[in-house]
Amino acid sequence: MNEKLKEKIKESLASVLPITGIVLILSILLVPMETGTLLVFLTGAVLLIVGMGFFQLGAEMSMTPLGQGVGGQLFKTRNLAFIIIVSFFMGTFITIAEPDLQVLANQVASIPNSAIIWSVAVGVGIFTVIAVLRILLKVRLSVLLIGFYILLFLLSFIAPDDFVAVAFDAGGVTTGPMTVPFIMALGVGLSAARTDKDGASDSFGLVALCSVGPILMILLLGIFYHPTDAVYSEALVPQVTTTRDLANEFVKELPAYTKEVISSMFPVLAVFVGFQLLVRKYHRHQVLKMVVGFVYTIIGLIMFLTGVNVGFAPVGNLLGGEIAASNVKWLLVPIGMLIGYYIVKAEPAVQVLNNQVEEITNGMISKKSINLCLSIGVSCAVGLAMVRVLTGINIYWIIIPGYAAALIMTKFVPSIFVGIAFDSGGVASGPMTSTFLLPLAIGSCIAVGGNVITDAFGVVALVALAPLIAIQITGIIYVVKFNKAKKAEEITDDHEEDSIIELEEE
Repeated sequence: MNEKLKEKIKESLASVLPITGIVLILSILLVPMETGTLLVFLTGAVLLIVGMGFFQLGAEMSMTPLGQGVGGQLFKTRNLAFIIIVSFFMGTFITIAEPDLQVLANQVASIPNSAIIWSVAVGVGIFTVIAVLRILLKVRLSVLLIGFYILLFLLSFIAPDDFVAVAFDAGGVTTGPMTVPFIMALGVGLSAARTDKDGASDSFGLVALCSVGPILMILLLGIFYHPTDAVYSEALVPQVTTTRDLANEFVKELPAYTKEVISSMFPVLAVFVGFQLLVRKYHRHQVLKMVVGFVYTIIGLIMFLTGVNVGFAPVGNLLGGEIAASNVKWLLVPIGMLIGYYIVKAEPAVQVLNNQVEEITNGMISKKSINLCLSIGVSCAVGLAMVRVLTGINIYWIIIPGYAAALIMTKFVPSIFVGIAFDSGGVASGPMTSTFLLPLAIGSCIAVGGNVITDAFGVVALVALAPLIAIQITGIIYVVKFNKAKKAEEITDDHEEDSIIELEEE
């Protein structure tokens, strides 16, 4: 097996294994499951692990070089109209293929999948343009974030309540494993072409701005689109008695997901072919490598979506419903916190982010401290999400103070930490959040008789909010440590100067 593929599957295993272990423990101690149900879950988990391994390697081989190539070429053209058109279409087409978005769309029964996917994709396209123009025009990120989030909250008061939680969830899931590699590579390509000292720090923040677009578009969709009420029912886990039944349940869904994946990847492939024909950016070896990457991406997406929708998400839904219907429903809060703690620790993209922070701060802020900070933040966020499911607390009571704190901190934190913090919100709300935590919340909400749209949705939004605060707190700690070290250095220098003067006088 390809060593790189093996590495990616191991990363994916580390991401899925904690959740699988927690489910197995709960199935023994709290929610007994039939053997067939457990086998369906484990098969789904295996497909999810292998699929994510293929997908992540494929995205790295194809999306990252494509993003860097497009970014560098855009800077060279200096044609504003061309930059806007290309950025918009690239952001839109990449988002259509995002697996996390498709998972979310499948779970919002009140709105057609196509309406959600296209609204979100157009939103990302628009904000990809804004993010690219910010780098080219050297606009301060914090100014844009404050302005856009004020606009979002004003719009959220006009939009129907049923759309608010879904909108903020869309912002979290859109910046997933397909979109993030391309958008971050686009930022690196653009900033590398700049020669000024702020070029490197400006490469952060693209993911942050692209997370705003989906929220804005879903809120606008809510204002102008009035769906009929949808009845949510618990996702049924396939009943299997033999291994042949188990295989048939997954195999029969493969054609539908294959068609869905190929249709969503077609625009991305068209962009790649068109870009190569126009600029001849990549030589033959690179083209071959990127084609193999696209094949890996397609295979991985098919396995991922089949595993999630047939085996993984339905068991999350079932588990949430069983616990919420029992006499110990409040155990959902500590269980959710435990899952949240391990989910963020296992996300491969989070580990990449931690390495970046340690490098930027020259080791003053360690990976260990960042990991702990993020884990505690996401754990608390998931705990609050489960409290919302059980009590029906309005999401405004959490996200307004949360975003207000995050935006206020942008004034006291170095700009590079602002970019990393707001980028990390999309990174932390990875595949595990949309494929397990959201179904868990939906199943729990149905069991307690709550409103799924207003109470269950929002869990992804809260997971995406936690790193905004956690990373900026880390940035403030870094500033304090840096100032102390600088002051100590100045005192030492002054002391040495005094010693020299005394020696000279003697």
